Amino acid sequence: MSPAARIAALLALALAAFATAPLRAESLIAAMSSHQIQITSNYTGSQLTVFGVVEREGRTAARGDPYDIVVTVRGPRQMLLVREKERMGPIWINRTQRRFPEGSIFLLVASNRPLSEIMTEDVARRERIGLENAQRPKDAPFALDATTARFQEGLIRILSEKGLYSTEDRGVTFLSGTLFSAPINVPATAPTGSYDIDIVLYAGGVPLARQSTNFEVVKSGMEQRLASAAHELPLPYGLVTVLVALLLGWLASVVFRRD
Repeated sequence: MSPAARIAALLALALAAFATAPLRAESLIAAMSSHQIQITSNYTGSQLTVFGVVEREGRTAARGDPYDIVVTVRGPRQMLLVREKERMGPIWINRTQRRFPEGSIFLLVASNRPLSEIMTEDVARRERIGLENAQRPKDAPFALDATTARFQEGLIRILSEKGLYSTEDRGVTFLSGTLFSAPINVPATAPTGSYDIDIVLYAGGVPLARQSTNFEVVKSGMEQRLASAAHELPLPYGLVTVLVALLLGWLASVVFRRD
C-alpha cells in the first residue's frame, strides 16, 4: 500500500471512530441569589432569583429546536383538605371532601414561554409539569377520575386566589443562548418551611437535563423568639398572653371611659 493510500485509510478510520463516538448531552448548572428568606415585623414578601447556564459537555450535536426552561417551586408539604359545600335552604353544609396527602401549600411554575408551546399535554402529565400535574403522585393513574379532578381544580382555584399558586409563562428569561434567570416572588402569605425548586431543560418537548435546589422561609427577630416561646413554654406563654390582653383591655377602658 502506497503512503498516500495508507494516510487515506487512517483518515477514514479516524473519521469513522469520531462519527461513532457517543455524544454527550447537555447539563444544567444552577444557583440561587439566596437560600433563606427571613420574616421580620415589617415583612411584606420577598423575591429570590434562580439563575443558571446550559453546559454542553463534549461533542454535542447541534439542535434544531431552541432550549426551553421550566422552573417548578413547591412549598411546604402537608395534608391538604378540600371540602365541597352544598346549600340546604338558608345554610351551607359540607357535603363531600377529598384529601391530598403531601400537598404543597405554595406552587409556582415558571417558563420562558407558555407550556403548551413547549410540550404536549401527555408529556406534561408524564413529567409532572404545570399546576394540574405538579402534585401528581408518581404511581397515580395517567388520567384522574372526574371526582378527583374536580376537587383538584377547586384546590388550585382556592390557593390561586390567595396568591399561593401561580403560573408565569414568561417567568424565565434567556440572557443569552445558554444563560437564563428566573425571579421567584414569595408573597407574605407563604408559610414558613422548606421549598424545593426543580429546573428542567427541554428542546423540542424532550427533557434533556434536570437540576434541583431549595430555599427556606424562617422567622427571625422578635417573631422567632415568640414562636419559640409558644412551642417550648406553652403554659407561661399562655398566661403572659392572657395578662397582656387583660392589661390592654383595662387600658382601653380607662382611655375611652366616659365620665
